[in-house]
Amino acid sequence: MKGLEHLEREIETWRQEGVFRPLTEIESEQGSRVVIRGKEVIQLSSNNYLGLTTHPRLKEAALEAVRTYGAGTGSVRTIAGTFSMHERFEEKLARFKHTEAALVFQSGFTANVGVIASILGEEDVVISDELNHASIIDGIRLTKASRRIYRHADLDDLEKALKETQSARTRLVVTDGVFSMDGDIAPLKEIVELCERYDAIVMVDDAHASGVLGKNGRGTVDHFGLHGRVHIQVGTLSKAIGVLGGYVAGSRTLRDYLIHRARPFLFSTSHPPAVTAACSAAIDVLLEEPELIDRLWENTRFFKEGLRKLGFDIGDSQTPITPVIVGEGAKAMALSDALFEEGVYAQGIAYPTVPKGKARVRTIVTATHTREDLQQALDAFERAGKKIGIL
Repeated sequence: MKGLEHLEREIETWRQEGVFRPLTEIESEQGSRVVIRGKEVIQLSSNNYLGLTTHPRLKEAALEAVRTYGAGTGSVRTIAGTFSMHERFEEKLARFKHTEAALVFQSGFTANVGVIASILGEEDVVISDELNHASIIDGIRLTKASRRIYRHADLDDLEKALKETQSARTRLVVTDGVFSMDGDIAPLKEIVELCERYDAIVMVDDAHASGVLGKNGRGTVDHFGLHGRVHIQVGTLSKAIGVLGGYVAGSRTLRDYLIHRARPFLFSTSHPPAVTAACSAAIDVLLEEPELIDRLWENTRFFKEGLRKLGFDIGDSQTPITPVIVGEGAKAMALSDALFEEGVYAQGIAYPTVPKGKARVRTIVTATHTREDLQQALDAFERAGKKIGIL
């Protein structure tokens, strides 16, 4: 069919540059080892930090919810799609996050877009870290507010933006809690102090901190002891929580406003019972099985140290996200392919997800990896790195 030739040309360019990648089909459950193309490999690319995707308590909760409430809800939340279980889960989330209220969205992406696009107007300014997640960037694109981008984690540049925007009605400073491509943690304490000094509000996206940082995985606000000082917390239910969705935690006023104005919430069918019940069970697991988070961090320390000893560039990662930075996109894909041959699945990531010249294989260890898994993965990295000339 004529009309899409420009897309064909662009895809062909990606092929020539070595960065075109087909979707990977996983033929097993999402665990520390998975089956891809009939081959069992060590999984180092999933966000399943705590192994909750297959936790027995989550699976049983999901099955029981289907038996009791059915497969779906049949409506958006604001018409006929709010079940009692949705409200009870949001109350549980708010208690867990130490906030007045919480509201669940269909994904972490829609949560960020829904908040930023709905609460800001022409009189306002949004100030965003340059390495914030794509969902924050898209939320900013949808708002009529002015925008300022500050250099990554640069407090001086942030303060400059705050000084220069003091005439705005509201200034919203937005940052990832943990940056998804580099694994570093935002200097949230200092950001909050600056915002308090200049009367700005703070929003943190804790997608990769939920279930990972803070007591029982409460996130960066808890990690830095900032309860009551961060206005908006966004998190995900589809990474460490192991299921699907996103949430916003904050004041009752914020929740009420988003229910009436956040378009992703207003125009999307509510989560099916199985999803909501499994997410609720995941919060119980975080509270009652903290050893999972301890194990995650033990594995993280072991794997990072192993990569460093081998001589890989892992940047400034402070979390289970550990990039192996190689430079060119084609080289990152070559390393990924070599790792698969050695029994490890770790995806290469290139521009536009990361800047040109910063392509990498991004790894994420989990609580369910054994020490044997991780040592085998390190051995595979050594062989693959030598094969393509990185080591």
